[in-house]
Amino acid sequence: MPSPRSTYLVAAATALCLATLSACGSGDDADASAKGDGGPVTLTFWGWAKGTQEVVDAFNASQKDVRVTFQEIPSGNAGGYAKISNAVKAGNAPDVFNVEYPQLPDFVSRGAVQDISDHVSDELKSQYLPQAVQMTTLGGSTWALPLDAAPQTFYYRKDVFEKARITAPPKTWDEFRDAAEKIKKADPEARIATFFPDDPSTFEAMAWQAGAQWFKAGKDSWKVGFQDAATNRTADFWQQLIDDDLVDVAPSFSQQWTASLQKGRTAGYLGASWGAGVLGGTLPDQSGKWAAAPMPTFDGKPASGMLGGTTFAVSKDSDKAEAAVKFARWATTTEAGFKARIASGTSSAYPAAPALLPVAKGAFKSTLFGDQDLYGLYEDAAASIRDGWTWGPVMGTTNNTLKDAFAEVHKGGDIATAVRDAEAATKKELNNRGIKVTG
Repeated sequence: MPSPRSTYLVAAATALCLATLSACGSGDDADASAKGDGGPVTLTFWGWAKGTQEVVDAFNASQKDVRVTFQEIPSGNAGGYAKISNAVKAGNAPDVFNVEYPQLPDFVSRGAVQDISDHVSDELKSQYLPQAVQMTTLGGSTWALPLDAAPQTFYYRKDVFEKARITAPPKTWDEFRDAAEKIKKADPEARIATFFPDDPSTFEAMAWQAGAQWFKAGKDSWKVGFQDAATNRTADFWQQLIDDDLVDVAPSFSQQWTASLQKGRTAGYLGASWGAGVLGGTLPDQSGKWAAAPMPTFDGKPASGMLGGTTFAVSKDSDKAEAAVKFARWATTTEAGFKARIASGTSSAYPAAPALLPVAKGAFKSTLFGDQDLYGLYEDAAASIRDGWTWGPVMGTTNNTLKDAFAEVHKGGDIATAVRDAEAATKKELNNRGIKVTG
């Protein structure tokens, strides 16, 4: 089976741990998985991924040794990471929580999660895509278990495209702009897609897709540079779309964005594999009107970045790591666990465990896309993920700076300036943490 080829360099992890040595030790584990009172171990779990409640319910029904109490929190960009960070600082964090690949190094560097290597065997790691294992391995230690990979995907309204006389989804970004112009001409209130100022990860995935490499690690330092040709090309392209009023600018998953989709005024969504589930839950009355396609590229050749992707991490103060890993393993590697997530009807996650692809494909049901083979599309997209992208160790600072600056892109600000500001803020934060920076 084709698999994502994204590379999370082990050297990057080594540099991170050398620079923040105190944060890279194993958390104290009192092995509280041993039941002291004869009852089950009770875990607290925070997350936001679609279908999670169904997964927790199925896990609790599957055995008696561990019980999971789930609390749904906002997605990371919508406040979930701040909530988790505050809970860690206050000493009342959940035992286990979801964290996306880009933010995991930041949580590790700040000592918010614990090393779970002692509970993760080579046999377990062999069940996941090697690239997913690399993204959850820092300094030779395992810090989380991967749930999914998230190759980029373009979702679009077939009827709106037909009305604008667009005969096929765009394969290049030039074709995407042409399609945007046709859609606006056919309906002055309609737009092909939305730029999300509150979600820098979408822009980062497109820069990644174009060939950008913002971070590179040496033995004891990080090379940081956000202003490469691929990033500048991506920034200029999207700035022109915004300046020419060819795309909407609205917060991701907001009421404004949802309403525009429901009214047919937003004709496309530049998302990832998990996006089909989001759209299916958002647009129950648009059965058969949507289709999915590979992301456009600048040269027309297949290429993808990753937009998100979720892991299960154990908080630093939890004394129930063994039980937490047992739950995370069940949720990410068993047929019952993944089927519960996908059969909820709200999730279209692409499993990090390749053996579960047939399970996900068989369980996913969505009338929104008719009989289209979405998982076949995701599999091809996953195989096209570009090598070379590395997430940096202070993505919280990077993304917060981008988010603040992106909020001004339709008020006189510009994306290129936002990228420069984010690079400067990132270097400053690395220096503040005592991490050597080059570039």
